[in-house]
Amino acid sequence: MNFRQFYLGCLAHASYYIGSKGEGAIIDPQRDVQQYLDEAEANGQKIKYIIETHSHADFVSGHIELSKKTGAQIVYGNRANTQFETLKVTDGDTLNVGSIELTFRETPGHTPESITIAAKDTAEPDKPLKLFTGDTLFCGDVGRPDLIGSKGFTAEQMGSMLYHSLHEKILTLPDETEVYPAHGAGSLCGKSLSSDTWSTIGVQRTTNYALQPMTKDEFVQIVASDQPQVPAYFPKSAERNLEGPMAIDDLPEPEQLASEQIERFDGIVLDVRPAAEYGASHIPNAINIGLGGKFATWAGTFVTIGTPVAIAASTKEHVEEAFMRLARVGIDTVKGFILMADYSGGTKAVQQIAAEDVGTFGKPGKEIQFVDVRQPGEFGSGHAAGSFNVPLNTLARDIDKLDPEAPTFLICQTGYRSSLATSFLENAGFESVYNVEGGTSAWIKNGLEIETSSASCAAS
Repeated sequence: MNFRQFYLGCLAHASYYIGSKGEGAIIDPQRDVQQYLDEAEANGQKIKYIIETHSHADFVSGHIELSKKTGAQIVYGNRANTQFETLKVTDGDTLNVGSIELTFRETPGHTPESITIAAKDTAEPDKPLKLFTGDTLFCGDVGRPDLIGSKGFTAEQMGSMLYHSLHEKILTLPDETEVYPAHGAGSLCGKSLSSDTWSTIGVQRTTNYALQPMTKDEFVQIVASDQPQVPAYFPKSAERNLEGPMAIDDLPEPEQLASEQIERFDGIVLDVRPAAEYGASHIPNAINIGLGGKFATWAGTFVTIGTPVAIAASTKEHVEEAFMRLARVGIDTVKGFILMADYSGGTKAVQQIAAEDVGTFGKPGKEIQFVDVRQPGEFGSGHAAGSFNVPLNTLARDIDKLDPEAPTFLICQTGYRSSLATSFLENAGFESVYNVEGGTSAWIKNGLEIETSSASCAAS
């Protein structure tokens, strides 16, 4: 058996290649598909099937492009409402890839059409099964049941389905069964995913909080609570995956813009440089989402699908990387770019403040406004003394909690998310915004006072 996991850190997404005797299959492919073609060629195999465990919401899949390039059949669960030719599978159905037997189970709960695939190499029958669980079972977590409300199901109904899928379809398998999920830590498809990228049924049975002994009602309550806010692009991506997304190769390339054009650009100027470079000098009204972090996820959160985008970057290579990563979450409207070395227009700046210097500007809550933009759980486990919590993903909704005339200091874990927040507030008319370099990590390293709280705070 040829087997390989492709892990895309930016989206915390895992896809898989599995092959045998001249045939291969891809499970949950990302939108840019060349790596799978290269893997098949390296193994001397032809891709026979492209299998989607469900209609992904957090990224646009490459199944259509991959099928066109290989002739492979696209496989979905029986409930998937696809608008292209699809091989539908249900409980107990099997497909063969060389000597590998793939057995399908319908496992609704994260989505109605979710499936799980058990792979057995008949040439080596004593080896453990490989179980591809999609977003049904993760390492340390299970799929969230609240992403498909628009399809007519409540989180409680989906949670009930998920309970039965786990206990009747997955946990009945041997403990040595290897578990390969579609996501790892950092994904918004769950709330407490492990950094492990694979596990076993036995390990998950003993360590996964959602698999501990409890009633169905208790399970539904625990998995539906405290989930992070759903980014606006999630429903759009899920719809496009069922409709059949355009190939990346068919997207028009962005044109290079002059300074005058970028200043008049009717859309969003996305500055993809690190926080320090953005802070030193940037195009007025640009939004800073650096390529060094969860770029695609935050872009999908702050950029409405369909909005024209222009990229401001240091190099052409960074423009190309941003273009690709935006396309992975369905932002196909990158119209232009500018390299900052070529920009000659007016600029603005955001001062980067060392953690130990924040106190020299005044007392939080009285003279300055000190905002922690991390998630409530992160904030509650330990935050800079005097700061209050407005999570980045709810900043637009909660902006009225902040005083636009007060000096505003923004902090996260490292300075990445807080830089995005400074750009957002600057564009909203805040007079003085500052980014805390190194974030809470630097605050703790410098021995500064830390507070703990289980609840978010509001500005006074």
